[in-house]
Amino acid sequence: MPDQCFESLELTTQVDQRLKWSLEKRGGIGLFTKELEEALLEGRADLAVHSAKDMPTTTPEGLAVAGYLPRARANDCLIRQKNCADPALIATSSPRRRAQLGKRFPHAEWSTIRGNVGTRLKKIVDGACEASILAAAGLDRLEISQFEGLVFEMLSFEEMVPAPGQAAIAIQCREEALETYAHLFCERTKIAVSLEKGFLKRLGSGCQIPVGAYYHEDTFHIFHPETGYRAFNLDIQKPEDIEPTLDRILKDLQL
Repeated sequence: MPDQCFESLELTTQVDQRLKWSLEKRGGIGLFTKELEEALLEGRADLAVHSAKDMPTTTPEGLAVAGYLPRARANDCLIRQKNCADPALIATSSPRRRAQLGKRFPHAEWSTIRGNVGTRLKKIVDGACEASILAAAGLDRLEISQFEGLVFEMLSFEEMVPAPGQAAIAIQCREEALETYAHLFCERTKIAVSLEKGFLKRLGSGCQIPVGAYYHEDTFHIFHPETGYRAFNLDIQKPEDIEPTLDRILKDLQL
């Protein structure tokens, strides 16, 4: 906002401090947001910046999502050792990624690696695993498109449906300040992420259930272990269209 000045309040979450934690065993959702939301509720911060993918499908009382920045590229990227076209050991803590990529590499074993992007890429080169999967948005924001000894393969949405909210940056505020900020953000991204998160909420699922949902250019890409990959042609113009649309989709999927 041109008439306001802001300063950064840098916070570290518990999960950032504990790189040996298993995100899958601890549930994943909410682990990256708790400390930021506490800062909002306590008045130490006015806005919080989150990866929309990491946010729970419900918001704590007193807080609201003000909106989303324009969305980045949402694909997942398979990163493998250069001379390993058929990796036997793939590192990912995401059940969603395992369920979908496992169809291409049915004989692969799965492990996990933690750390920032540079650390993970180096671990693949050094043999901690033969391949891993990273979000294209993170690579793009870091301007990483190659790494010595590795091959980067962008996966199509048909092969790997992104997590709900993937590649979107969410801005959270206290509920009473919602009208101050809501008009500043990308309406298209809001509709897409609201649809994806709404689908996840209807299933009662968090990020540790292998569900993918991504709405882009009037196509709603879905992966569910019971239905496999599905795509729906939709034309959602306003937030009020989301709930009846989800009713129709879930009826069609019989979930």
